[in-house]
Amino acid sequence: MKPFVPLFLFLVACGPAAGSATFDAAAPITGDVLITGNKGEDTISLIDLDTGTEHARLETGHQPHEIAISPNGARAAVVAYGGTTIDIIDVASASRVDRIDLSPNRRPHGLLWLPDNRLIATTEGSDSLTIVDMADRSVSAIATAQEGSHMVAVNADLTRAYVANMGSGTVSVIDLEAGAKLRDIPAGDTPEGIAISPDGATLWVADRDNAQLFAFDTTSFERVAEIGVGNFPIRVAVSPDGGTVVTSNYAGGSLTLVDEESRTVDRTILVSGSVGAAQVTILFSSDGRTLYVAETGRNRIAAVELESGEVVRRYDAGEDSDGLAVTTIGATD
Repeated sequence: MKPFVPLFLFLVACGPAAGSATFDAAAPITGDVLITGNKGEDTISLIDLDTGTEHARLETGHQPHEIAISPNGARAAVVAYGGTTIDIIDVASASRVDRIDLSPNRRPHGLLWLPDNRLIATTEGSDSLTIVDMADRSVSAIATAQEGSHMVAVNADLTRAYVANMGSGTVSVIDLEAGAKLRDIPAGDTPEGIAISPDGATLWVADRDNAQLFAFDTTSFERVAEIGVGNFPIRVAVSPDGGTVVTSNYAGGSLTLVDEESRTVDRTILVSGSVGAAQVTILFSSDGRTLYVAETGRNRIAAVELESGEVVRRYDAGEDSDGLAVTTIGATD
């Protein structure tokens, strides 16, 4: 097994712990909001999805990466990859309302906020998956005993989590009900991007160094497809209807669209076409028509219309904007 070397080395000094905004929002935020984790400056941006206006920029823990939205859509959770914490942000008021310390679990990265109000985070620095019950803020962890536990996917019935372990070349299968690891699945040299089909039947994993996308049957754990995709596929996303699987290709500044049924490449979309854009995170809109793409090296987010394959808009964000989330905040009386 080759030694694990993280893709990104961040040498940015940790910002202040306070969760204050860089500038004040004139009124509570409403409407559709794009949230970006600006890992190069320890902030998140709250951006109006319709106008592109940045409502506020908030300080976070060190190296904010993945972002997850609460079941009611009102709050966002942001990991501090350079530390041990998760910040909880009230989106309407653009304020941090909580900071959860996961210690002794370290370097949280992949993050999901489940419908049952649990936060599920990979904690790469301690080779584990950490679970926070938001009802009482209790913290527990399940060891993966694998190197580079970086990204996570959970099936729709919330019984299993799948953790991509970049350094060990495996995916750990976690039984969330029993709180135990079931097994490790070999998944190439550097599995990182991971996603699961809406019906939970197929797990999709990208082996970034070998430009391969794997499909695994989640009953047998057998690899049922191996598909060549773009250069350095660093993230995977599945459309809401389950029909399309997309890889974000870091080295090519492109997206590879795979037909789920035939398990063949449908087409490639050039977003920037450049490794300099450092393209990482991808996120589907709720209707599946738009894909938001983090061009981390250019501090912006591209909105790609899937049907036409066109970049229809770009949003300015903070330094090294990577993690993405979208939520809708209703107006209050």
